[in-house]
Amino acid sequence: MLNKRLFLTGTIAAAALSAAAAQAQPRTIPHGMMKTTQMFKAPPGYVNGMAVAPEGLWLAQQKLSAESAKQYGLPEPTDLREAAWLVDWNGKLLKTVMTNCRNCSGMAYGDGHVWMMANQPPQGCFQVDMNGNQISHRQIPLGLPGMDGGGSHGAQWRDGKLWIAALRPKLLLRVDPKTWMPEVAIPAYNTPDKPRSHDLTFDGDGNIWLVIGNNSSNYKEGRPGLVKYDGKTGQVIGTYDFLPGSCDPHGLEFHNGTLISCDAGIHPGWPNGDSPHAGWVFKIEPA
Repeated sequence: MLNKRLFLTGTIAAAALSAAAAQAQPRTIPHGMMKTTQMFKAPPGYVNGMAVAPEGLWLAQQKLSAESAKQYGLPEPTDLREAAWLVDWNGKLLKTVMTNCRNCSGMAYGDGHVWMMANQPPQGCFQVDMNGNQISHRQIPLGLPGMDGGGSHGAQWRDGKLWIAALRPKLLLRVDPKTWMPEVAIPAYNTPDKPRSHDLTFDGDGNIWLVIGNNSSNYKEGRPGLVKYDGKTGQVIGTYDFLPGSCDPHGLEFHNGTLISCDAGIHPGWPNGDSPHAGWVFKIEPA
């Protein structure tokens, strides 16, 4: 009889290979263009994650410390904790929950908790209740023995499960939030000109959207994009670029039939605050 963990690992590997093989088949993937429209400014500070809630929109604060702060010429924060801000759809601040996340680069909201994704040691996912109590801190699954699970640029709560954009294995992982066992793995669709992955979300039809982008040294060189997956098969069914001058997408959510995102104002390789849309929450729509 197969060991359950070995069976699960084998199943995930087989699913990933199958999806990768499907993506490798020669076929035409529809391509389109997107535009962005500013909605409101986030609270002061870098905002690099978002999650829709019944009361409004959660936004994740990103602070840079240690080597990251030096890289961007920023002072070391006196308080390393990072905020989860709940705002209404006009940007009015409703609630602040402080978390122990570090260099937060993605978040989800579900089961009465915020799930904050770290992209700096100690890495992992911080589960925090509405009173700021840390319920758990766990590493992204499928990490190598003796190592942490790496960083993440996004997360999404759906049907009682937590989806994670896992950077080290380059996978979109569905994880059971109670057992912390991975259940589904979809390869992140990156191309040579867009090797970076950011946040993910689901649209009203159950399809998955992922923010991707290129390696660049400033805002003008940035070439963000979107990938659309069939939510049932994991097959890529669309790719998109953004019109020049668009906001720089980091977080990603779907609300009232429209994709929304946030411009963190901080981007790897760029000068600090190089995006003219820094700090804005915005809509993403077909151009």
